[in-house]
Amino acid sequence: MNVNKDITYINKDFGQFRKNLIDFTKQYFPDSYNDYDETSPGMLFMEMASYVGDVLSYYADNNIKESLLEQATERSNIFDIAKELGYTPKNAIPAYTDVDVFQLVPSIGSGDNVQPDYNYALTIKPGFQIKQNDGPAVFRTLDSVDFAFSSSINTTEVTIYETDDTTKQPIYYLLKKKARAVSGTVKTTTFTFGSPIAYDKVVLPDRNIIDVISCEESDGDNWYMVPYLAQDTVFESVPNLAENDPDLSVFRSDAPSLLKLRKSSKRFITRLRSDNLLEMQFGSGVSDNNDEEIVPNPTNVGNGLAGFRRAIDVDIDPSNFLFTRTYGQSPSNTTLTVKYTVGNGITDNVTSNVLTVVDFIEFEDDVNSTNNAGIVNFVKSSVAVNNPTPATGAKSQDTLQDIKNNALANFATQNRLVTREDYIIRTYSMPAKFGSVAKAYIVPDDQILQQDQVEKRVPNPLAMNMYVLGYNANKQLVALNQAIKENLKTYLDHYRILTDAVNIKDAFIINIGVNFEITVLPNYNSNEVLLKCVSSLKDYFNIDRWQVNQPIIKSAITNIIGNVQGVQTVVAATVRNIYNSDNGYSGNVYDLAPSTRNGIIYPSLDPSIFEVKYPNQDIRGRVVSS
Repeated sequence: MNVNKDITYINKDFGQFRKNLIDFTKQYFPDSYNDYDETSPGMLFMEMASYVGDVLSYYADNNIKESLLEQATERSNIFDIAKELGYTPKNAIPAYTDVDVFQLVPSIGSGDNVQPDYNYALTIKPGFQIKQNDGPAVFRTLDSVDFAFSSSINTTEVTIYETDDTTKQPIYYLLKKKARAVSGTVKTTTFTFGSPIAYDKVVLPDRNIIDVISCEESDGDNWYMVPYLAQDTVFESVPNLAENDPDLSVFRSDAPSLLKLRKSSKRFITRLRSDNLLEMQFGSGVSDNNDEEIVPNPTNVGNGLAGFRRAIDVDIDPSNFLFTRTYGQSPSNTTLTVKYTVGNGITDNVTSNVLTVVDFIEFEDDVNSTNNAGIVNFVKSSVAVNNPTPATGAKSQDTLQDIKNNALANFATQNRLVTREDYIIRTYSMPAKFGSVAKAYIVPDDQILQQDQVEKRVPNPLAMNMYVLGYNANKQLVALNQAIKENLKTYLDHYRILTDAVNIKDAFIINIGVNFEITVLPNYNSNEVLLKCVSSLKDYFNIDRWQVNQPIIKSAITNIIGNVQGVQTVVAATVRNIYNSDNGYSGNVYDLAPSTRNGIIYPSLDPSIFEVKYPNQDIRGRVVSS
């Protein structure tokens, strides 16, 4: 006779499984088994079954948890889920800066007609490498440096370097050009391929890889990096010369390069693995036949016209689609040379005047062969470099929490920019090769209209103002240099609505300090309690926790101090503005008193952010008598 047995499905751990097995046996097998002593064979089997159930329950719960991005803890699982949501975790992010490049040239002419001899002006190829004079940072220029070319946006500055003691005529002139430089040590590796393999993969040998500069085939053909393999169109920058575009070459002074679109089947994608190694994956095209031979086009069959097929001589197999060049080509019987850069993370945010060592330099075709060879060698050896402004934008790789937050946000934006949040998230997701934005804030733009002889500010619905800041090497807020701003503007242009305009500006930094007084409970060491209070305030004012236009709640400061073990009372807690630029502060003076209402210190109307720049000296506390 079949008996419906009551089975419990909510057991979760060893104890519950064991108890329910005993209860089940007592209820349904009272005459068959009644020995529940700890040493009995029956209890042995029950406890073994409970053990297995506990293990299986754990793995079932853990598998479900690891499939949810917010709950996942395994690095590999977080990377996989982020990839499914369309977000690629960032490795080390480079720093950008503008460098001054110098060279000497001899003079030519005499009297009032003496001038620099531009026959000796050099052209330095892109990739000119510069090292930090007392550190590991290595930078390289992104564009060529042409001392013979000068325009309003690419000026060659000229100064007299040396004069003749007798004639007082210039002997040598100093030429100076500005160039944009990015951090990262350039490395090269090669991969050899035999028979084609669909979606073949290779792994670069270094960690902290910033970017893949180039991938060149043994016959000289280039392979192009794309965001996804189905994208068959790539951007290519070419010099704005007559041979490339005779109509546009007349505008070379304002546009020295042209951006061209080209189709290519030789393409690849990159993917950062959970072990911090960078993987390159190629396409699926493995056949030498035309795509229409693999996947015939039925519309071209039976038309009865010359050039069209009379019949299809291959089966229309949907799986053949995977072997076409739709997803790119797979390399075969060739060697690929991959050039890439490796960074140092946030330490590449070097200070000014430290990039002074010429590490590697290549020149375009030598200057006029009729020139004096000795002078040519001299002017080449005279090349010098310096960074008058700090490098900014570098950042270490994404933390697991960064990946979670950015992946969810990236999925929500769906590759379009509509809301303020879309712009903020897209800004933080800018690819590594363009730099990094630490803080971003958006407000609507407005414009001034004259109405009845009165100026009124009215919203401009077609524009917005984005205020941004970056970090330096010490993770202090700094204004972003122009290179990163231009990169950000270009990057956002790919996603913004056509009718929207974005103005990128610097947010204001308001440096502050905190003074407090406390009394300490008896039997507590005053110095230890004081140090704990300072540590708690440092954590509260950690710049990662603060955003542009975030107010300071004074009661929160008092509560943080008061919650420290050993604190009896908080006698006083005040916030002060620190603005002495000679000591490294922003120089922005901000009167906190009129900006405080109901215990809340509000930032200025102009987008700004509060920062405790030097916590060790700007957070001051003392213990007073009760």
